[in-house]
Amino acid sequence: MPSKRMLSKIERKPMSDAAVLEKVETLAKTVERLKERIEDLEDLRDLQAAVAENGNEPLIPWEQVKSELEID
Repeated sequence: MPSKRMLSKIERKPMSDAAVLEKVETLAKTVERLKERIEDLEDLRDLQAAVAENGNEPLIPWEQVKSELEID
């Protein structure tokens, strides 16, 4: 039984349940991609703030960092 609430944009007739489900799945994927993009932008904002805050500090050599953190 087709959904009576969703209409096809092209023909203005009710969409089938399968078409509605496909549309919902597509929108859910789009929302997930947008959430990931937002997280990436938030990470970038945090990185830029850290660089601005610590921009005048001397760099620490990677080998020193690994040694201090006991990495490797």
